[in-house]
Amino acid sequence: MSQWTIRMAASAMLKGGVIAYPTEAVYGLGCNPYDAGAVMRLLQIKHRDVSQGLILLGRSLDDFSDFIVEVDKALRNAMTARQTEPTTWLVPASEHCPIWIRGQHDTVAIRVTDHKQCRGLCGYMNSAIVSTSANRVGHAPLRSALKVRQEFNDELDYLLVGSTGGRKQPSRIIDAVSGKIVR
Repeated sequence: MSQWTIRMAASAMLKGGVIAYPTEAVYGLGCNPYDAGAVMRLLQIKHRDVSQGLILLGRSLDDFSDFIVEVDKALRNAMTARQTEPTTWLVPASEHCPIWIRGQHDTVAIRVTDHKQCRGLCGYMNSAIVSTSANRVGHAPLRSALKVRQEFNDELDYLLVGSTGGRKQPSRIIDAVSGKIVR
């Protein structure tokens, strides 16, 4: 893993770019969640409707502070505990969470990641990043840099090459308030 390539990918996002990068199971498409234009471009590339909302990826719950309401200690502990599999949490959105992130929902999907390249991206961004599977709506998620390059070619501003975490399934999704497993 090259810090230089991670820095270049983060730089592309800070300039309003859309990138692809490896995650725990598949390649993801990402951008700066504070940049509405970048998010809309990502959604256009993916052919995804803004109403569906997006997942945010971060190093710790602190990376999501602008997007979610304050959670109590018990929930915070549950969300930050070491999981046996990557877990995305649906957390009540703060009043400042943009519609282009939460979509039509009153929650926002967040995942604290252990993936080194993802953590590096969040570190250089000093915030959470948008994370959605690298595929067009209705197609299977892509698992290699070669497949991402073939599918998206010049639509992306940067392709961060690396290894996925080897997971076969996407993250499970849990509603943080009810505890119900959504996926």
